[in-house]
Amino acid sequence: SARRYSQTENKRLAIMRAATIIRKSLSFPKRLHHRVSKGIRNQTRRLATSTAIETTIPESMRAVVVTPPEGVDEKGRPRRPSPDALTLSSTVPTPKVGPEEVLIKVEAAGINRPDVLQRMGLYPPPPGHSDILGLEVAGTIVAVGDKVPPGSIQSSPSSSYLEIGARVLALANGGGYSEYCAVPYGQCLPIPENMNMITAGCVAETYFTVWHNLFQQSNIFGEHLQRGDSILIHGGTSGIGSTAIQMAKAFDITVYASAGSQEKCKACLDFGAEKAINYKTEDFVERINELTGGKGVNLVLDMVSGPYLPKNLEVLAVGGRLAIIGSLGGVRSEINMRNVMRRRLTIAGSTLRARNSAVKVSQDDS
Repeated sequence: SARRYSQTENKRLAIMRAATIIRKSLSFPKRLHHRVSKGIRNQTRRLATSTAIETTIPESMRAVVVTPPEGVDEKGRPRRPSPDALTLSSTVPTPKVGPEEVLIKVEAAGINRPDVLQRMGLYPPPPGHSDILGLEVAGTIVAVGDKVPPGSIQSSPSSSYLEIGARVLALANGGGYSEYCAVPYGQCLPIPENMNMITAGCVAETYFTVWHNLFQQSNIFGEHLQRGDSILIHGGTSGIGSTAIQMAKAFDITVYASAGSQEKCKACLDFGAEKAINYKTEDFVERINELTGGKGVNLVLDMVSGPYLPKNLEVLAVGGRLAIIGSLGGVRSEINMRNVMRRRLTIAGSTLRARNSAVKVSQDDS
């Protein structure tokens, strides 16, 4: 919170008190008081920001970095970094806040599969993004860029502008595994008062991804998922799966989920799934056809791909959509295109990381 930066906060309060005295000593018409107060707030915010940059933010910080291993594997290829390759460095340069960014002092960072793939060298960051792992964070704003407009975010019920000291969660462009992380202001959300930092640190990546694939995307006819529709969610107990079940349930969508054990199937039911299918003991195609009376589901959310692709198409209803967000089962498959055409199916794939900030902000605004 702002109290951690007592020197900055004392200066900010002193400026506010002086400004209040000046305002009261002048004979402003009552209708101008709001404008004057707003101008004072904005200027105070900028002064506090510049002071924070000068006096409280170190030039270097601690961050988790990947140290590539030496040597080659049994096939003569460079060895891929294992989890042991993650080390803590205390000499990483602190990021500079850009004009439309905020600098967050990180208290919690989420761990996601893209982080694992990046550590292994299989998912490099897009150009211009931090090469430090971590796509979601929660923490406290310690600096605000010059072009971040007031009113960008509500840091608390009593505050109407983005400010130093605000508690936020954010979808980061990398750099989350560090003490400080610079994030475009539109990719931040205020943390609810009843949510702790650790919980907030694992919200953005999964919820933004699920919202985009379930509700923002449509089939080729522009039809979106809506109340009364049905969905099959693979990997129901994964981060994406458990989030998707709960969000779909909240919108009165009938949810079916697949998982690899009876224990996981029970967890899917606890999350809100109507039925859970153990893919190790049941054929999910037969089970979905049975549960839907042969109609099929309106949407399949899939992170397996590979051999699942033709099966996923079999369980879709006419005009249904397949949303592919991962390829755990492989990147190649064979499908019957006549089936796709005859039943007017939509096959869509997406990743959020490589999208520009405007797209990511649209998830936030939703």
